[in-house]
Amino acid sequence: MDAAYGAYRLDDRESYTAFLIAHARALPVVEDWLSARRIGFPWRSRRAALAADLAALGQAMPEPLTLDLPDDDAARWGALYVTEGSRLGGVMLARQVGEGLPKAYLQSGFGPGEWRDFRHALDAAAGDEAWIDRAVEAADIVFALYGKAA
Repeated sequence: MDAAYGAYRLDDRESYTAFLIAHARALPVVEDWLSARRIGFPWRSRRAALAADLAALGQAMPEPLTLDLPDDDAARWGALYVTEGSRLGGVMLARQVGEGLPKAYLQSGFGPGEWRDFRHALDAAAGDEAWIDRAVEAADIVFALYGKAA
């Protein structure tokens, strides 16, 4: 992800807009996929914040990419791991956003203890080695989607 997104300058309006558009090509499809499934963790969507930031920059949400994941518990947790990890990373990236640029999406972080709660829920859900392998495969698919969107 660093290679795919590291070239974006978050302090530059045009580059930051392109960064948000790339996220908007991936995030909604992953969130839609997660929303249609039962997951043992109360995650929150960031789509509205992303759409609001893009609107503030004069852009509409782009057409999302497609996602093909297996529909099992391990895949759900793998996809959620990437999504929630992106939330965590976004808070750190928000510091780089240029003066006057919207940053609701990147500032949509965790409340106190929520990242810890997520890690504990993931650990509790994890099954055997095959389960972990399936979760990692799903995470890799979601990472690839974000890479393609970049």
